[in-house]
Amino acid sequence: MNAEQYWNEFTDKYPDYKEMKYTAWAFGAEPDELAELVVSGRKTLTCSGLKLYEADAEPLPEMGEVSIVLNTSEEAVCVIETTKVYTVAFKDVDETIAYKEGEGDRTLAYWRQAHLEFFIPEYDTVGLIFNEEEIIVIEEFKKIYS
Repeated sequence: MNAEQYWNEFTDKYPDYKEMKYTAWAFGAEPDELAELVVSGRKTLTCSGLKLYEADAEPLPEMGEVSIVLNTSEEAVCVIETTKVYTVAFKDVDETIAYKEGEGDRTLAYWRQAHLEFFIPEYDTVGLIFNEEEIIVIEEFKKIYS
């Protein structure tokens, strides 16, 4: 089901959301796997580099925003609502963030390695060099429909 159809199904069941705007997107790395982690309730946080938002002239997420998470086939998987947005230097990410991101074994060591492997080439694609001083945008969310 595409995002618009999914939104209509969702708002038929939850009409309070009908007038809200939403975005539809897939996770940048492993979209299917990460979407399933959200559906299962294991993943309640995502992050991106602040400079990547700036390079794409994309606004930062805001508390209360609603999004449809897509898989690699651009099919809607679930609806999430952003509950908190904040920034932190990559080097200062802690165990709580790593755990809430829900990936791998949920340890900080896993998080750091996986995100270095993601951010270094992502920054390179926009002509930037990633280092551990970079500011990361943390977006916490709750799944509200799947």
